[in-house]
Amino acid sequence: MGVLFVLAVGLVAGVISGIVGTGSSIMLVPVLAAVYGPKAAVPIMAVAALMANVSRVLAWWRSVDRRAFFAYGAPGALAAAAGARTLLVLPPRAVDLAIGAFLVAMIPGRRWLASHLVRLRLIHLALGGAVIGFLTGIVVSTGPISVPLFVAYGLAKGAFIGTEAAGSLAVYASKTLTFRGAGALPTEELAKGLVVGASLMAGAFLAKPFVLRLSPETFRFAMDGLMLLAGLSMVWSGLSPG
Repeated sequence: MGVLFVLAVGLVAGVISGIVGTGSSIMLVPVLAAVYGPKAAVPIMAVAALMANVSRVLAWWRSVDRRAFFAYGAPGALAAAAGARTLLVLPPRAVDLAIGAFLVAMIPGRRWLASHLVRLRLIHLALGGAVIGFLTGIVVSTGPISVPLFVAYGLAKGAFIGTEAAGSLAVYASKTLTFRGAGALPTEELAKGLVVGASLMAGAFLAKPFVLRLSPETFRFAMDGLMLLAGLSMVWSGLSPG
C-alpha cells in the first residue's frame, strides 16, 4: 500500500514539476521519509530526481539552451560532488532555513530584475551553478533556487524547463555517483529510486500540453507561487525541532 501511495504522489509530482520545472522533491521527500525512513529518503530522491530531469530534457530537447546548460552544469556537477562529501559535516536545518529565506526574498527580487530589464549572463549562471551544486550535494533538493537564476537569464516555458532540467541532471548525476561510490546507495535503494523516478517521468510527459498553453505571465506567476511555497516549507523545516 505504501509503495502504491508513493507512486501516486510521484505521478502527481511529476505533472506539477513538469509544468513549473521543479518541485517534485518538495512533495515526495516527506512521503519517502514516512514510507522508507528519513535516512533512505535522500539517496532514493537523488535517483528519482535524476530520472525526472532526464524526462524533462527529453520532452523539451529542442528548446534547451546549450550555452546556458554548460555554463551552469559543469561547475554545478563538480560542486555537487564536493557537497555530497560534506553532507554529514554541516547542519542541514541551518541550510534549509537559509535557502528558504533566500527563496522568499527572491520573489520581489526577480520582479525587480524583470521590471528594470536586468538579465543575468553566462558567468552568473556558472557562479550560481557552483553554489547551487554544492548546496544540492548537502540537502535533499535545492531545485527551486535555480528557478530565479534561469528566469533572470531570460528563459521561460519549455526553454526554461528543458535547460534547468539539463543543468540539474548534471548536478544530480554527480551527486548520485558520489553516493554510490561512498556506499550510501545500496542496490535496494537504487531500485526504489528507479521505480519512483519512473512515476515522475510519466508525469513530466503528461505535463507538456499544459505548458504549451501557458502564457508567459501565467508561467511567471506560477514560478512565484512555487518559490513562496518552497521557501516557506524550507523555513518551517529549518525552524522545526528535531
